[in-house]
Amino acid sequence: MFTGLVECMGRVVSISRTSGGVSVIAIESPEIAAGIAPGESVAVSGACLTAISANGGVFRAQMMEETLSVTRLGRLKPGENVNLERALKLGGRLEGHLVLGHVDEVGEVTRVEADGVAGKIWISASDNISWGIASKGSITLDGVSLTVIDSENGCFSVGLIPATLRETTLGSLTRGDSVNIEIDVIARYIARLCGRESKNGITWEKLAQYGWS
Repeated sequence: MFTGLVECMGRVVSISRTSGGVSVIAIESPEIAAGIAPGESVAVSGACLTAISANGGVFRAQMMEETLSVTRLGRLKPGENVNLERALKLGGRLEGHLVLGHVDEVGEVTRVEADGVAGKIWISASDNISWGIASKGSITLDGVSLTVIDSENGCFSVGLIPATLRETTLGSLTRGDSVNIEIDVIARYIARLCGRESKNGITWEKLAQYGWS
């Protein structure tokens, strides 16, 4: 579990494929590598990976074929920067929102707007996830917890404060770039419960019986 508050950016050193369909990504990150133990979870641009080793300011993590195919990690090249966050500690402040590190979709930047020292970007979103994106709701882009500004058919927008532009990879985004998208976990489970066609499922009719309107 993560918060969507990026600790630092790291640099991809290498990506190597091993037997059994597992790849290993090496990331240079002196700020956090020394504190990462084998088996720990690290969010790499929003995708939860398991670290297998760390030394010399570089940590390595394993990636399944599923991770490579459904996130933009499979498109990374050596030298590129990624956003990094270690797992949330119980008892710590939850300053972003609850983030699983399970990417729902890879979106595309369709527009970048400047507003003084801040910014606003528009991202494409398919029907598969649009239902879980609401204005003023939470969303995660490349591991960064953000608030949705506009939610329209096929796209949505978020605002980027100067700190986000400066301290994460979102500051270098341009039209056509891809980003990992994770919708709010609460929206995910509410939709699942309301959509169940069983006697135990939650329906709008049942909610109305208990005073919801």
